[in-house]
Amino acid sequence: MTDTDQDHPRGPHLAPFRGLRFVREHVGSLAAVTSPPYDVVVRPDGQRHLETADPYNVVRLILPDATTPDARHRKAARTLAHWLDRGVLAQDPAPALYVYEQRDGDHLQRGVIGALRLSGPEEGAVLPHEDVMPGPVADRAALMRATGANLEPLLLSYRDGPAIAAIVERTAASAEPLLAITTEDGVRHRLWALTDPAELTAVDAELAARQALIADGHHRWATYRRLQADHPPGTGWDYGLVLLVDSARYPLRVRAIHRVLPELAPGAALAAARGAFRVRRLAAQGLAEALEALATASGEPEGAGPGAAAGRAGNAFLLAGEDFHLLDRPDAVLLRETVPDDRPEPWRRLDATVLHSLLLDHVWRVPDSPEHIRYIHDAEAAVRLARQLGGTAVLMHPVHEGVVFDLARQGVMMPRKSTSFGPKPASGLVMRSVE
Repeated sequence: MTDTDQDHPRGPHLAPFRGLRFVREHVGSLAAVTSPPYDVVVRPDGQRHLETADPYNVVRLILPDATTPDARHRKAARTLAHWLDRGVLAQDPAPALYVYEQRDGDHLQRGVIGALRLSGPEEGAVLPHEDVMPGPVADRAALMRATGANLEPLLLSYRDGPAIAAIVERTAASAEPLLAITTEDGVRHRLWALTDPAELTAVDAELAARQALIADGHHRWATYRRLQADHPPGTGWDYGLVLLVDSARYPLRVRAIHRVLPELAPGAALAAARGAFRVRRLAAQGLAEALEALATASGEPEGAGPGAAAGRAGNAFLLAGEDFHLLDRPDAVLLRETVPDDRPEPWRRLDATVLHSLLLDHVWRVPDSPEHIRYIHDAEAAVRLARQLGGTAVLMHPVHEGVVFDLARQGVMMPRKSTSFGPKPASGLVMRSVE
């Protein structure tokens, strides 16, 4: 392992590592062993689908199925050890950074996967932008500790790295990939190993002058930091697996993360929301039309002056049960009374801020716990789950990337699960053994 510490200037330090990858000859297909990130898999249906796609699908490591948390983590560790013993997984022969390409229709994303040194927060090399929940952090920490591995890269973005871009584009144009697959969602993935010392040095030198934003994976980032603190300095736990993307060249998609409230019936949600928001039923419309209505909603707060919502006319939400209702024009008095006033105005205007402060906490009084709030990335899946459970789905606008960067640079945390940056790296293409 080359995850060795050394003097390094301010900025992310990305170290090569010996990637842990599935061996093509031992699995049905490399596409069939991949999975979306653990927090995107819709459970239990999506989990079962992935488990049956191939007996070696990586979901058996990232979301092991057992009756208790301890049993799940032990099962993942046994599964990983078994796959290594059978040669289903093997480490690459030489340390490398990995160029990773995703092509989804016309959208192309390329970046570099490596072992990121976990610098202290005072150095400002990595900018988080969302709060985290202690439960998922504890669960991911126990899983990584049990397996001794980083099973999924988190997604970081930085801007304007011409030297890295030249290496990435030259590699993608001329080098033979380690793998080239198309997953069942139609996304094409390619992966290359970078082992040339001059290229590795060039990547490291350019990143030294950059800051990176955590685009996706705040809970895994918090997990990395916890595990680093739990181990003495100088071990593999000083590093964590990441994908770094230059968003100036490969702009990330920013999508909303929706909420499903299993214990809140749609009728009760709507009745309570009246008076806090304007509530309108969207008659005889499907999900696509309802989302279009949300996208064009005029959510100007009552009594607000011009430009009060920074590029959009206020907060608006789509409530889904058996049908769809649009909530917009929140009451200005309630906004002042319920939204904390100790943070910048752009934070106060965020849909996630208003949702949690005004609706979830004040109007609906929904506890902030996994059994009462589920976070779903896909709108269709959120509506389907709400209908199955007799609960309410709250569909949201995405946040503009510039707002995220600005708040992160100020050290202001957005409400958790405010954004979904992507495309997210597929799990199962390359992992990292820590120990």
